[in-house]
Amino acid sequence: MENVGKLFGVGVGPGDPELITVKAVRVIKKADVIFTAASTKNTYSLAVEIASPYIADSVRVEKLSFPMTKDVKEVEAAWINNAKQIARELQKGKNAVFLTLGDPTTYSTFGYILKKMACIMPEADIETIPGITSFHAASARLNRILVEGEESLLVTSGAYGGDRIRHINGVENVAIVKAYKNIQDINKALKETGLVNKSVAVSKCGRKNELIIEDLDELEKRSPDYWTLILASK
Repeated sequence: MENVGKLFGVGVGPGDPELITVKAVRVIKKADVIFTAASTKNTYSLAVEIASPYIADSVRVEKLSFPMTKDVKEVEAAWINNAKQIARELQKGKNAVFLTLGDPTTYSTFGYILKKMACIMPEADIETIPGITSFHAASARLNRILVEGEESLLVTSGAYGGDRIRHINGVENVAIVKAYKNIQDINKALKETGLVNKSVAVSKCGRKNELIIEDLDELEKRSPDYWTLILASK
């Protein structure tokens, strides 16, 4: 379609602005409008902070609210409204960038935007630009090989505890993202599966106040930061 803008889903990496890809930087610099997700409780965006060295002062930044609730109807309405807001900019001929932490296809709010855009504006031109994930950044920070030879890797969320870990079969390595809410159950699952002895937690990888915690029991004595992940292996 003529005079219609393009949407770019851009991964800005785990936290270090130098870990943004060259392609992502180029697209960010050329954007007419920048979108990013923010909680309804605040308007802060770590993704925007990471990308800020590459965002022109003249570019408008729009923070889209994604409610942190289990109310399916409320969440669905927010996703649709956010997609409609993006679609309106594209229809004006604006090129839009949706910034997301890590990679846009890995536990990202951009996934919800993609699904809703397919319904609201199926003709939209959309390009996804991958980014470095938190677990890749953490393994590099630790000089720890994630997987080699014929080994396998499970990437899972720890937001609801350790049940996914308990049911692994034949998996030698695990990356647990969002290891902040149910750390006690995650620790218990790692001990039950024999993974705890080679487990390490990394919080705020590559950012100010980065922490590396080798004794996971220490995580139970504090409130783990939201940006905490665990790498574990047999």
